[in-house]
Amino acid sequence: MTKATPLAGAEPQASAADTRQPAGIKVLFFTEMWERFSYYGMRALLVLYLVNALGYSRDNALALYGIYTGLVYLTPLFGGAIADRILGKRRAAVVGGTVMMLGHFAMAFEPLLHVALGLLVVGNGFFKPNTTSMVGELYERDDDPRRAGGYSIFYMGINLGAFFSPLVAGTLGEKYGWHYGFAAAGVGMAIGLAQFLWQQKDLGRSGLMPHQGPVGMKDLPQIALWSLGSLVFVVGALQAWRVVGPVFGGLPVLVQVLIALGVIGGAIFAIVRPDPQSAGHAPLNSAEWARVLSIVIVMVFVIAFWTGFEQAGGTMALFADQNTQRMVGSFEVPASWFQSINPLVIVALAPVFALLWTRLDQSRYKMGDTLKQALGMVVLGLGFIVMAMAQGIADTGVKVGMHWLAIVFVIHTLGELMLSPVGLSMVSRVAPAKVLSLMMGVWFLSSAAANYLAGVMEQMLHGSGYALYPFLAAFAIGAGVLLAVLSPLLERLMKAK
Repeated sequence: MTKATPLAGAEPQASAADTRQPAGIKVLFFTEMWERFSYYGMRALLVLYLVNALGYSRDNALALYGIYTGLVYLTPLFGGAIADRILGKRRAAVVGGTVMMLGHFAMAFEPLLHVALGLLVVGNGFFKPNTTSMVGELYERDDDPRRAGGYSIFYMGINLGAFFSPLVAGTLGEKYGWHYGFAAAGVGMAIGLAQFLWQQKDLGRSGLMPHQGPVGMKDLPQIALWSLGSLVFVVGALQAWRVVGPVFGGLPVLVQVLIALGVIGGAIFAIVRPDPQSAGHAPLNSAEWARVLSIVIVMVFVIAFWTGFEQAGGTMALFADQNTQRMVGSFEVPASWFQSINPLVIVALAPVFALLWTRLDQSRYKMGDTLKQALGMVVLGLGFIVMAMAQGIADTGVKVGMHWLAIVFVIHTLGELMLSPVGLSMVSRVAPAKVLSLMMGVWFLSSAAANYLAGVMEQMLHGSGYALYPFLAAFAIGAGVLLAVLSPLLERLMKAK
């Protein structure tokens, strides 16, 4: 799931000095580009590697993929808390980049697979939330008109890295050896980390606590200690899972999800819960509870959306590998290349959607946030109708043309552009200020749950009589229609005062 690029709106007249972006934005642009290059390069190869190189069954490969991507969206909540309270954002980002670099290189060694994935999960937790928040700290004022444009540039770096990584790491992994692909992801992370440290002078005070200076050699022992601690934590967690895992794995999938949500939700609340002793953190009143309830309801629908969307790196990656005719002359297109379509479409169409929403919001056809997201879910379902048709052809023993998957990826990205940026904006606007951090944490928890469900959905449907893609088509369209029906009520709850 790449991030849809927000577009800066019309800004007031200003001088050239006022509109020039801080020098630090280019540092964070390239840092994030290389980090996303490493993440999406590894993600594009993971399921293919598990099935084709390590002999994993389809169900086990998809389940591991779901656990990995789910945890990737969970750990930033904890990494952000550690940065705020102990390390500071800049040092936490360096620790995260170091741990992820080690994780990517460890992927080159088959016996270290689970340790490598654990390092990537933990490293991402340190890195992701802190580089993102450092963008905002480049601007001295919250109302700085350059802020939206700065985030637009930053998110363009995300999508640029996501576009090139399957083309480079995917090609190396599928054509020359899996370990070359994973090593390329590690090199990308190393370049991003080196560039971040080398050019950090342009960041000013961004990411630093009041008592801290730029990251230097004096910080090496602290960074090494936290990196080593991350490794010890991963190894310990894996050993504990050997005891707990068989018991947990024997439970029904729905029970597993509910237990995981309960444990994780409790941990998140413990980190970001409002302090009743602090000013401005009085108990929620009835209007604020209504706004919280509206977000939680929409979040349930968002889980359904991402559960379908995240098939891109799982079942759809396997479909590209096993059921798609990829020969162009004497050249076989790597299966991982299809995952570059999503960021390419985002870069091309995000400005169009930003303009479209602006025009609609100024017209009599204005749509509420929930209705826009409902439309995104219906569009996602239409993509799965096309995917179901392609699967029907493949089930006859005929490989389908590459245009089938290309069409599905484009349709799904259109759905993402309707749902993802709108949802984040909605939470920041609707959530009561006293629980904004908590609600953002819950919102990202929905992505973690959805990514796990994406990995196990096919297994859950075994024996039910439902095929995956027709089920996801009906599920997404049905959920979208239901959300549209509920939209007037939800919009009223969101405006409660």
